[in-house]
Amino acid sequence: MRAARFLLIALAFCSLSVLADSDMTLLRIEVKTLGGKPIERASVIVRFLGDRSVTKLGRKARTTWETRSNQDGIAKIPQVPKGKIRIQVNAKGYQTFGQDFQVDEDEKTLEIKMNPPQPQYSVSE
Repeated sequence: MRAARFLLIALAFCSLSVLADSDMTLLRIEVKTLGGKPIERASVIVRFLGDRSVTKLGRKARTTWETRSNQDGIAKIPQVPKGKIRIQVNAKGYQTFGQDFQVDEDEKTLEIKMNPPQPQYSVSE
């Protein structure tokens, strides 16, 4: 009887983790120049903006992730909640990138093209 009860509890926890994973997406961000060359060591910040509450076993789950792109320009982010996210990318020698995305897939690759810096000018007389 105890073994059956234990098995039921174990199955319930497994099904909860499977259900929780279906609300998550594995995110891969490719940071490139306008010409398609990878940009390494770019700072990548991902923020979950969804309207639903993100909880994990009664605690608030993480909603911001930060990492850097590798030498191939790829930043791998751990699983994030599906929904609206904001991605901000900073790389030396490029304009800061920021944009919101709707992510509903189980796995998603986003290609971010970084613009070169714009020349500065002033309107003084």
